[in-house]
Amino acid sequence: MLDQFKALNESEFSQLKEAVVLITVLIAGADGKIESEELAWAEKVVDIRSYHQKGILKAFYENIDLTFGDNLKKQIDLLPSNVIERNEVITEELTKLNDILAKLEPKLGAGLHKSFLSLAQHVAKASGGVMGFFTINAAEAKVLKLSMISPVEYDNSEEEE
Repeated sequence: MLDQFKALNESEFSQLKEAVVLITVLIAGADGKIESEELAWAEKVVDIRSYHQKGILKAFYENIDLTFGDNLKKQIDLLPSNVIERNEVITEELTKLNDILAKLEPKLGAGLHKSFLSLAQHVAKASGGVMGFFTINAAEAKVLKLSMISPVEYDNSEEEE
């Protein structure tokens, strides 16, 4: 486990990593059909973050990138195929992140929350629209804000002084 996550046990750290997969499935499958373009784009975003992200989030995404594609396929097979049931299961799992994020340093928790929201946006924009990109359908828009995950408050004004 990464040093910055030492406040967590292995199970909690695994839940954080699994959240990236669950968010991908939640957004990609919101409209009832999980499209390969959305999954491929999510894999690309995770891969890019594994070498382009700054600070601890880079190491976090490096850790996820190793098995993301396989974990994504596994979750899709394991989760219910019915969109309502699948979303309920995913929402229940993502809600558990609130207690986990609260254990982390506020800067890290806020950074993870922001990266989760950004990932959701990327996946939602991966299909449809102009040449298959840049549109969010109504079903995706309903879950896009990941309202089941509470934002972590962090005041970065102290760093700027």
